[in-house]
Amino acid sequence: MTGTLVLAGTPIGDVSDAPPRLAEELAGADVVAAEDTRRLRRLAQALGVIPKGRVVSYFEGNESARTPELVEELAGGARVLLVTDAGMPSVSDPGYRLVAAAVERDIKVTAVPGPSAVLTALALSGLPVDRFCFEGFPPRKAGERLGRLREVAGERRTLVYFESPHRLDDTLAAMAEVFGAERRAAVCRELTKTYEEVRRGSLAELAEWAAEGVRGEITVVVEGAPDRGSEQVDAAELARRVRVREEAGERRKEAIAAVAVEAGVPKREVFDAVVAAKHPAG
Repeated sequence: MTGTLVLAGTPIGDVSDAPPRLAEELAGADVVAAEDTRRLRRLAQALGVIPKGRVVSYFEGNESARTPELVEELAGGARVLLVTDAGMPSVSDPGYRLVAAAVERDIKVTAVPGPSAVLTALALSGLPVDRFCFEGFPPRKAGERLGRLREVAGERRTLVYFESPHRLDDTLAAMAEVFGAERRAAVCRELTKTYEEVRRGSLAELAEWAAEGVRGEITVVVEGAPDRGSEQVDAAELARRVRVREEAGERRKEAIAAVAVEAGVPKREVFDAVVAAKHPAG
């Protein structure tokens, strides 16, 4: 008989948000795989529980090597509890490899639902929540980041990102350039912690604010693109979108074609807008 893999959500800030079942699983698991064993022990102490099973580290640096070991434990009947530093395992955290490997071996996988920075930020943002997509961390390199943002420039659903505080200003500035300076967004900082802050405004306003320096854990929520059918994109905006794509390394012909599809207009209209921007009447 095979064991069970349990994915457990952990607090994203306030330890009292820990689900009650987390303490039970910590006490009863045969193996506890933790992203940071020191943080896990501090959490267990705060919950008043002592893990009875073996505690091992499971983080980005050893995830590939440790996954087969944990799968063998599961295959042998062990109950393995996976926890990360905050939130749900697998969501921009270690876990996916282990889940996929367990599923492949037909091993039961279950979860202890817990706090989620993605859903908490989405709910607090004041932006539409009926449809959304999670984009994780944007690429660190400027060119790759612009390219990734361009891929979702026409996305109608609300977008949710994680970002580090020292890259936040650059990312918001890139979003303002690609999505448009007036696109609404919210920066959620230190959620559920003492200095929790939700800053709402346009991407341009938030980029200017972030340039002064921001600290803490960051989640960014961005309004989806407007309905192309209900919005007329003017020539200046068409030319701007082509310029953004060209600066990110795309050839003009491909950039014009992509913007035409994105804006729902003929390619000739986009081409004329680019020419007009380079040779303004006067």
